Amino acid sequence: MIRSELIQLLSRDHPDLPIKDVERIVTTFFDTITVHLASGGRVELRGFGAFSTRGREARTGRNPRTGDAVDVQAKRVPYFKPGKEMRARLNV
Repeated sequence: MIRSELIQLLSRDHPDLPIKDVERIVTTFFDTITVHLASGGRVELRGFGAFSTRGREARTGRNPRTGDAVDVQAKRVPYFKPGKEMRARLNV
C-alpha cells in the first residue's frame, strides 16, 4: 500500500472528512514519526510495532558499476520491529 492508497482508504472510511483533511492527518502522522526518529527517539504503536533507528559502522563498499572501493560513512538507519499482535496475525 502506498500513501495515496492509504489516504483514499481513510477517506472512504470517513466520508464526513474532506480528502484534504485526511491527507493533512496522514502527512502529520508520518512527519511526526520522522522528526521523533531524527531526534534519536523511538515510536511505539501498540499492537502494530515499534520504529527506532540503528547505527551502521563506517565501512568500505564497492561501486557496483565499476567495482572500485568506496568509503561509506557511518550512519543511522530506520528500523521497524513488529509487535506480538502483528506477528500473530501474519503467522496464522
